[in-house]
Order: sequence, then C-alpha cells, then structure tokens
Amino acid sequence: MHARNPKGYRSNRQDVNYVESGFVCAFCGRAVTPDPAGTAHRNHCPWCLRSLHLDVLPGDRASNCGGIMEPVAISVRQGKEWVIIHRCIECGVLKENRTAGDDNAAALFSLAVRPVAQPPFPLDGLMEK
Repeated sequence: MHARNPKGYRSNRQDVNYVESGFVCAFCGRAVTPDPAGTAHRNHCPWCLRSLHLDVLPGDRASNCGGIMEPVAISVRQGKEWVIIHRCIECGVLKENRTAGDDNAAALFSLAVRPVAQPPFPLDGLMEK
C-alpha cells in the first residue's frame, strides 16, 4: 500500500525557493525548517525521512512527477557519510539524499537495519547442512 499526497496538498514545484523557505511535509504534515544541520540545503523531512520527486538533477525542479519519495535504504559513501535511498511511489525512480544532522536517528537506524530485521528472502534452512 502506497501513501498518497494528502487531499488539498499543493505542490511547490514552481517555487524554486521551496527548499530555502521551508515546507510542510506531504506525508506526515510536519512543518520543516529550511536550515538543516550538516547539509547545504533541506531536501527531505527530518521526521519521516520522505521527500518529493521534484528534481531531475539536484535543485533543478524539472520533474513533472511530484510523487512522494519513500525512504527504502541507507547507503554509506566512502567518507562514511550516510545517504538515504528514496524511491518515488508514483514512477519508481530511485534517488539518493544526504542525511542531515537533525534527521530522526531512530528512523535512520530503523532503515539501516531493515535488511537484517526484514530480509528480502527467507532465512529458513540457511544454517541447515
């Protein structure tokens, strides 16, 4: 089951200053401030970690989709920096976003351990010889 934009949600796709002016999360409804800790600009909600599919290239606001970008995984770059892997629930595109210093630590860790807690394949019989 996929989450949809709340009724009456107005996309800020035409507003290039959308990230700089803050926004209301289309998924959880919380107000998100524009000044994140640890990144140059805000591109996802620090509570639910969701974003909107607004860009083709970072910051260009050229996507016509506007779907909610659901966090599906954590990746670690060479410099040990964590990035959130998002998948658009409308078109399926995958994008990565740097984490910010004020992101919900419990949500990040939950996402990071998901492959262990909920493996994508059955573990039954793995240890049998």
